[in-house]
Amino acid sequence: MPSITSVEARIVFNSRGSKTIEVDVVTDKKFAGRACAPSGASVGKLEAQSFPDNKPEKALAAFNANKKKFVGLDASDTEAVFDALRSIDKTSNYSRIGGSVAYALSIAAVDAAAKAKRVPLFQLLNPKKPYRFPYPLGNVLGGGAHAGPGTPDIQEILAIPVGAKNIMQALETNFRFHSEMRKVIESIDGRFTYGRGDEGAWAPGVNNDQALEIAEKTAQRCGYTLGRDIALGIDFASSSFWDAENKVYDYARQGIKRDTGEQIEFANRLVKDYKLAYAEDPVHEEDFDSMAILTKKNPGTLVTGDDMLVTNAGMVKKAVKAGACSGAILKVNQAGSLHDAMEFAKECTKNNIGIITSHRSGESTDSHIAHIAVATGSKLIKTGVLGGERIAKLNELVRLSEHNFIQGMAKLTPTT
Repeated sequence: MPSITSVEARIVFNSRGSKTIEVDVVTDKKFAGRACAPSGASVGKLEAQSFPDNKPEKALAAFNANKKKFVGLDASDTEAVFDALRSIDKTSNYSRIGGSVAYALSIAAVDAAAKAKRVPLFQLLNPKKPYRFPYPLGNVLGGGAHAGPGTPDIQEILAIPVGAKNIMQALETNFRFHSEMRKVIESIDGRFTYGRGDEGAWAPGVNNDQALEIAEKTAQRCGYTLGRDIALGIDFASSSFWDAENKVYDYARQGIKRDTGEQIEFANRLVKDYKLAYAEDPVHEEDFDSMAILTKKNPGTLVTGDDMLVTNAGMVKKAVKAGACSGAILKVNQAGSLHDAMEFAKECTKNNIGIITSHRSGESTDSHIAHIAVATGSKLIKTGVLGGERIAKLNELVRLSEHNFIQGMAKLTPTT
């Protein structure tokens, strides 16, 4: 077994310039793995806490006080690393040692183990073939928590290259769509300054309806047919504008308020009008009943829970019982450790819920989630479109195409 012989951690910075934790793991005194924890701007109530008391320094101190507990473990055994973490921190959300430490340590360990075993990381995590490439889910137009005032309330409009036969075609389709969208925005707003959000998406001063019209027009200008060559998706991030006191969705930037029934009707209309293949968090994170209505109404769309499920296997069981969600976001740092996330993936697969492996808005240049997406049989990988920290994941998918036992692209529909 690849035995952990040393572990070290440090405070570094993510793509937003915020402090985070990076961990190095060495196995057998010569195989080095490294991972850096990301962070999100739009977070669910139940996801792992990045740092104790929101202080990276406390996470680092907690790690350093306990790092000897990881020496001697089998780096390829995610459960062993998880058990060691839980011997230190028994809280439900890693509030003592920090989810950032749990993330970075658990992924650095398997990174080192894969190098020791001389196999790609995805194969270490899941030795069973066949493997498929996830479709890249590209954030092309952003608003909400990822962009500034004047942009849409809806957090993300996304491109899915459904007509692509391989990963290279898929990436080229998304890059072309993103590039052409800039020209469409310029034709509407001659003063557009090419502003982009955290994930590389364009951030124009338009409302929600105009944003979707821009996406539709971009497809036309590219010569793409919606639903055949490319499909659109939306991350509503509805919890971010849910007014719990008044029981309305407050689209403040557009000056519209919708009650729950109107929100369901709005989401259904967008799915129909724009042939959406993907709808993330169309209602707030506690409304499983409304999510169930949307899931049943739209069987050809991945109606996806992010804030609702927070990469938690227990929440998947709750969603299944309610009939909510045909898709589920997998963010390792939401769960804390890689073992937590892989258990979540198993629960999704068992219940025929499509997995979407995702980055966070505050990212590193690590490419591990490309391997995690392949290992978990993810239908989609959500990485953004442009920016070094986003391209790192996409380029890793290109490199993985050299492994001829990854055969073609995933099947997108929730029921296959």
